Parts: sequence; C-alpha cells; structure tokens
Amino acid sequence: MSTLRLICRCAISDGVPRRSFFVALVVGTVLNLINQGDALLGETPINWLKIVLTYFVPYAVCTYGAVSFQLRKIRP
Repeated sequence: MSTLRLICRCAISDGVPRRSFFVALVVGTVLNLINQGDALLGETPINWLKIVLTYFVPYAVCTYGAVSFQLRKIRP
C-alpha cells in the first residue's frame, strides 16, 4: 500500500474526523473570538477567509497528530 493511501486511510479512520472537528470547533471559536472579536460584535468588517482558516488550522493539526501517531504504531 502506498504511503499516501495509508495516510488517507488513517485520516478517515477510528473517529479521527469527528475528533478533529470537535477540536477545531472549540479551538477555532476561541481563536476567532480573540482575533476577530470586534468584527464579530459588528464594530469592524468580518474577514471570512480568516474565519475559515481559523477553523481549518486546528482541524489540520489535530488530524496530523492522529495520523502521525497511527503511522508510528504501524511502522515502528
């Protein structure tokens, strides 16, 4: 099995997407409140790209951590 296929399989197995989603939801919300609190309260315009990236980054980091852990278990 190719490495990329193994990485993709690990990324969608064992509840990784669900766990990553909840981590991104919590961490992304906190970071958005910190970084764009004034925009979310209507004082300045909302930067939608920043909002999307603020949720995507914790999702990607959490998924990366889970996949690297699973790969380390498979390939010592």
